Amino acid sequence: MEPLNRIAFEVGPFTVYWYGMIIMMGILLGIWLANREASRHGLPKGFFSDMLLYALPIAIISARFYYVIFNWDYFSQNPSQIIAIWEGGIAIHGALIGGFLTTYFYTKRKQVSFWKVADIAAPSLILGQSIGRWGNFINQEAHGGPVTRTFLESLKLPEFIINQMYINGVYYHPTFLYESLWNLVGFILLMVMRKVNPIRGYLIVSYVIWYSIGRFFIEGMRTDSLMVTESLRAAQLMSIFLVGIGVWLLILLKKKYPDVQYRSKLPQKNQKGRGKKKKKK
Repeated sequence: MEPLNRIAFEVGPFTVYWYGMIIMMGILLGIWLANREASRHGLPKGFFSDMLLYALPIAIISARFYYVIFNWDYFSQNPSQIIAIWEGGIAIHGALIGGFLTTYFYTKRKQVSFWKVADIAAPSLILGQSIGRWGNFINQEAHGGPVTRTFLESLKLPEFIINQMYINGVYYHPTFLYESLWNLVGFILLMVMRKVNPIRGYLIVSYVIWYSIGRFFIEGMRTDSLMVTESLRAAQLMSIFLVGIGVWLLILLKKKYPDVQYRSKLPQKNQKGRGKKKKKK
């Protein structure tokens, strides 16, 4: 059984990999969703598309930098591989750090609420991550420990997933799938939360908590983790930290914005029937 081809297509000397295409698909879908929601909140047309021009390259660089730092023993001996992101090896926590910092400074420059923008982006982020994990599937990476084919069949997985989890004569846990599904559920929950008008900041903080809880447990199953020490995984340590920060922020935001809801901040044209009725003459 042959693994899926990592190459999507080739144009002359250029090779386009499925990994990059899938990541880009997640980004484009997320941007479309964020721009659509942004217009409802009075943000300029294409606000997120414009911000992405800064956020995307910074997020990619910081994601790769994060990954390289925690694998410095290898990259110090193979410096030419530092830029080979088409082979995989970008850390989502690094991307989030770069993305959040870019968003913070961009919103300050545009004089727009950071929390408002971050809340709008939250569902897009987790949806993009859910889609992006399939890039790891194509590359046969981000998998868990060895399992039997019988175990994989018991999960009622399609044959193409089972075959792709067969690597060098061994079947592995499809942890890419576990995280993709966890993030998909998180996306649905965030979209439901959006409908009930949460306090400003709740969506992005809920995203951080939800993603971090899932990542903590799934990371424990993986065999390719970035390690802080021989027994301590970087992603699990970061997840614990982020859950703690998230809970603290939820409490802080509740105290700071006890009555702030998004519906009260929507443009007047979207608030039909909310004004006082005119008296009949």
